[in-house]
Amino acid sequence: MRYKFYGWENAQEVHAVNHEYKNIDTPLDLYEALLKIWCEYSCAPRMRQNWSEENPTLGQCSITAFLAQDIFGGKVLGVQRPDGNFHCYNEVNGKIFDLTSEQFEGEELNYSHNPEQFREKHFEAKPEKKERYEYLKSELLKIN
Repeated sequence: MRYKFYGWENAQEVHAVNHEYKNIDTPLDLYEALLKIWCEYSCAPRMRQNWSEENPTLGQCSITAFLAQDIFGGKVLGVQRPDGNFHCYNEVNGKIFDLTSEQFEGEELNYSHNPEQFREKHFEAKPEKKERYEYLKSELLKIN
């Protein structure tokens, strides 16, 4: 498979810190699995009308980053977008990867000096986000 997400080159150096998902060892494995799971339902409601199989990472950032954090540890960081929302990505042991960066179609995001993001704050602000995160987790368990 050819990977296009930001940081894919270093993602193979990041390994699972738990083995809840037996077939997931690196973010590359997680990305391949999520390509089978991401869907309109898991997309952020404000973006659902634009979600498509051609752009499966659209609206999936925070729930994907928190799921990756469960598996690989590290931090979830956020790039503030013009609309005030944060685009979430992961940093583990100095390795940065953004499994949902393809949704920006070539736009260069600044992955340095961004604030840490916390699931509790995200889930409290948008309870539907926790439901989408739980959906991703349960679907990942089904295929792993």
